[in-house]
Amino acid sequence: MPESPITPRAQDFAAWYQDVVIEGDMAEPAEIVKGCMVIKANGYAVWERIQREFDDRFKATGHQNLYFPLLIPQSFLQKEAEHVEGFSPELAVVTVAGGKQLEEPYVIRPTSETIIGHFFSKWIQSWRDLPVLVNQWANIIRWELRTRMFLRTTEFLWQEGHTAHANHEEAVEEVLRILDIYAEVAEDIMAMPVIKGVKTQAEKFAGALRSYSIEAMMQNGLALQAGTSHDLGQNFGKAFNVQFQSKEGQLDYVWQTSWGVSTRLIGGVIMSHSDDKGLVLPPKLAPTKAVLVPIYRKDDERGRVLEAAHRIAKDVGAKVDDREGQSPGAKFFHWERLGVPVVLELGPRDLASNNIVLKRRDTGVKEPLPQAELATRLPAALAQMQTGLYSRALARMKSNTVLASSIGEVESILRDVTAEKGGGQFVMAHLKDDPACDARMKEFKATIRNIPLVDHFDGPGKCIVTGEPVDRRVVIAKAY
Repeated sequence: MPESPITPRAQDFAAWYQDVVIEGDMAEPAEIVKGCMVIKANGYAVWERIQREFDDRFKATGHQNLYFPLLIPQSFLQKEAEHVEGFSPELAVVTVAGGKQLEEPYVIRPTSETIIGHFFSKWIQSWRDLPVLVNQWANIIRWELRTRMFLRTTEFLWQEGHTAHANHEEAVEEVLRILDIYAEVAEDIMAMPVIKGVKTQAEKFAGALRSYSIEAMMQNGLALQAGTSHDLGQNFGKAFNVQFQSKEGQLDYVWQTSWGVSTRLIGGVIMSHSDDKGLVLPPKLAPTKAVLVPIYRKDDERGRVLEAAHRIAKDVGAKVDDREGQSPGAKFFHWERLGVPVVLELGPRDLASNNIVLKRRDTGVKEPLPQAELATRLPAALAQMQTGLYSRALARMKSNTVLASSIGEVESILRDVTAEKGGGQFVMAHLKDDPACDARMKEFKATIRNIPLVDHFDGPGKCIVTGEPVDRRVVIAKAY
């Protein structure tokens, strides 16, 4: 079997991640375009499955897919002061088109609140037009200084939902409904446990009243913000004059939300489950759930084994790897790196005994079983693997979540943590939602990830920075 080209996690977690992405046919750097990547076959197939899981849920809750222009007039971003200030360092601006200087530059879409606000102002006149529930699957450009495939790239793919409501209560209900959908897909499909919470005022989306997030823990203990849902209040309604006549006949501004997840979720899956052999994909997310590798040495064995392999694979929904010129060992190595949840082996001895060998990607254990039982045992093995991956990730999160009662404790726990070395933890401490507290964490390159919606620990306490009373602990970590 070929020697693994993958750097061990314990040696260099960042290098390991890069190797798994490339060897798993997920993506590769696009060197000719700064900070961008090529999403390859296996990676894009995973993204398509993530899309389907979310898209079905969005449509089930009344949202429709639309598409808005990639180019946004620069003046649009300037209408909401906090919004433009938050995004200014990341903007890519088009000033020349068709060989001529543009009268007004266009910004390449960093997010779409502004241009969607413009069209909402055209579409919404009365309370009868509300709510408006739309979603867009699109690409985004944000000029990043430090990039890492899937986790942070100059261009990435995402969905962004945008809704308009007649009152604030309905908008907040929408924000939390979407947060629940994000958590459901992360946990049930991606097998990635998350903490739902509200972002601090210093960490919220530029232009929002409140931002909510789901935070996941990677194998190195760093946090990954896996999805955000924003209560925009009436800020963008006022900026773009999105007014409606209420039932009482009064003019009012709409209450808006926006929310999004991106291809960084793929990075989250990789860092949650993969190992030193390569990619590990949860069965519910894997494009190919099972591959059957036929094994034969003699020509007279080939026909019998291949005929049985295709028959069995068809019955259970597996793919047959019948490529010529590849040894069984090379085939096993190939599917292992691509993260296929189950590999089946079938050779002449198995035909004689009416058996087949099942090997799960996560445990690596080979299990001979009767061919007649495969139709029931394969789905069971996939379900067990799905549950097992989630359970292991949850246990890792719990065992690496610690309490701290002073700023010194927090700093000593997180000070030397890096993406390369790992050793990160989620530190739970009482902190006030105050920009000064956020700034104190950033002194040692940590951040308040969110304030959990559910108090998992010991309730109220005193802020470890200001000494003022707060009602629960927050999540502090180093993050991607």
